[in-house]
Formats: sequence, structure tokens, C-alpha cells
Amino acid sequence: MRNFDYVLRRGIFSLVTIFLAVTGNFFLFRLLPGDAVSNLAKVPHAGPELQHALMVRFGLDRSTWDQYLLYLKNLLHGDLGVSFTYQEPVSHLLLTDLENTVLLAGAGTLGAIVLGVLSGVVAAWRRSSPLDHLNTGLATLVYSFPAQWLGLVLLIIFAGVLPAGGMSDLFVFDSPPFWPHLADVGSHMVLPTATLILTAYGGYTLVVRSSMLETLGEDYVLTARAKGLSSRRIVWRHAVRNAMLPIVTMVALDLGYVVGGAVLVEVIFSWPGLGMATYTALGQRDYPMVQGGFLILTVSVILLNFLADLVYFRLDRRVSA
Repeated sequence: MRNFDYVLRRGIFSLVTIFLAVTGNFFLFRLLPGDAVSNLAKVPHAGPELQHALMVRFGLDRSTWDQYLLYLKNLLHGDLGVSFTYQEPVSHLLLTDLENTVLLAGAGTLGAIVLGVLSGVVAAWRRSSPLDHLNTGLATLVYSFPAQWLGLVLLIIFAGVLPAGGMSDLFVFDSPPFWPHLADVGSHMVLPTATLILTAYGGYTLVVRSSMLETLGEDYVLTARAKGLSSRRIVWRHAVRNAMLPIVTMVALDLGYVVGGAVLVEVIFSWPGLGMATYTALGQRDYPMVQGGFLILTVSVILLNFLADLVYFRLDRRVSA
């Protein structure tokens, strides 16, 4: 019963947070300076007839409160509205952008976990050695860098070697060949993915190192040493497996932050994901696109944090007790 109460409380808290985010999402962008109707008209001084027709077309002639109620009603039906700029459903436009964001964030997260775990295990295995100091020092240094700053540094250094922006150079082809297209997308992913990996792997390195050092001091590890097992086998067959529990929790907690970091990286590298689409729509005062992009990003972070709560609740008996 206590377990159910905890999950119910966290679920209600997440739903309330989503509602507040939806409400803030609607009103916040209408407080920004600028005129959506002028952007719609494509000219700074559109005639009153054209402006009025556009306002009626997109419901901007209604009161803000009526627009808000209509927005909530449409959301309940899964309707994010129609883009002012592209004249297409927002959900359709953002679907591809969401796939690109998941691709980038997923590759960055997976790379950070693999690099962080390997680096942390090696640092713990070679405790107090120059390799340990190098690993922990580099991890701490890179972990302290903001994603946008590190992204700009990588962009400046490698812009002449690797693609500096976008997702593909084969956009001139309707159906580019599979393998050349895959290689092209992969080359464009290198810099933004490296940015996400470098900004996240340091945290995994430090946590894995700490957990490994604690595990290596357990009685069963000392028993394995007394039996004559090699250090390599003790580390990789026994210690690593039992030191992974903090990593499972950390991955769940970090997923929301990875999504937020991916937004900044997308803008820096012009990656066609949710972050870039929302940033572009913000400059165009395309309210439905901005609201749709922020809504998806916000709800993703909230749901991922809720998932992290459930994972932490499941793994940490002090919470579930």
C-alpha cells in the first residue's frame, strides 16, 4: 500500500507539473515583443484587411482567454494546431524533428555511458596511479563545461575537417542512396554527439570510480583475491556487475537533462531537431510551433523524471521502506 501511495503521489505531482507547464507554455510566448500577424503577412506593414483575415484564420481575433481554452481543448484531442509559417499541422512537422532529437540524444547518452563506465572502471582499477589522476582530472574538467561552450570550441577547431552544421548534404536528392546517406548523416553527427558525450561522461566516470572503489573493498572481492583470481577477472567479472546500480539510477535521472542539453547543441550545430525547430519558430512568432516544441520537450523531461523516481524507488530500499 505504501508503494502504491508513493507512485500515486509522484504521478499526481507530474500531472500537475505538466498542467502548469502547458499553461505557462501558452501565456509566456504571448508576452514576448513582436507581432505574429506581421510575420504571417510576410511584410512589415500589411494592410488592415490582410491582417484581419489572418487573425480570423488562426483565431488570433479572439480573446487570450478564449484562445487558451481552445488550446486546452485541442490538446485533449491530440491537436497541437497548425503552423503559422508552414500552414501544416504542428504534430506532423515536429514528428521528424522529434526523431532527429531522439537520434542525437540517444547517441550522446549511449556514448557517454560507455565512455564513462570504461573510464571509471580503469580509474578505480589503477587507483592513485597517473592514469587514475588523468582520468578523474579530465572527467572533472570537461564535466564542468557548459554544453554550448564546449560545442562552440569543437565547432571552431573541427569546422574545416567535419561538417559544421545541418544533418545531411544530400538534400538535393529526393531519394539519396542508403549507404552514402548514412555516411553523410554520421559525419554530421560527429560534432554534436561528441559535445553531448564530453559534457556527460565525466559524471559517469566519477560515479563509477567511487562505486568501484567501494565494491573492491567488499569481503567477496577480498575472498576472490585470496583464491588467486587475476585482478582483471575480479574487476570485470565480479566488481563491475555489482558497481552498476548507481549508474542505472543516474541514467534515469540524467535523461531529462540530456534532452535539455540537446536543445542547445541543436541550435549551435543547426541540427534539425526539436530544439532547432522551436528556436526558429520563436523568431518567427509561430505560436503553435513554439508551443508544440516546448510542450514536447517539457513533457518529455517531466515523464523522464517520473521514470527516474520510479527507478530510484525500485532500487533504493530506503525510499520504498
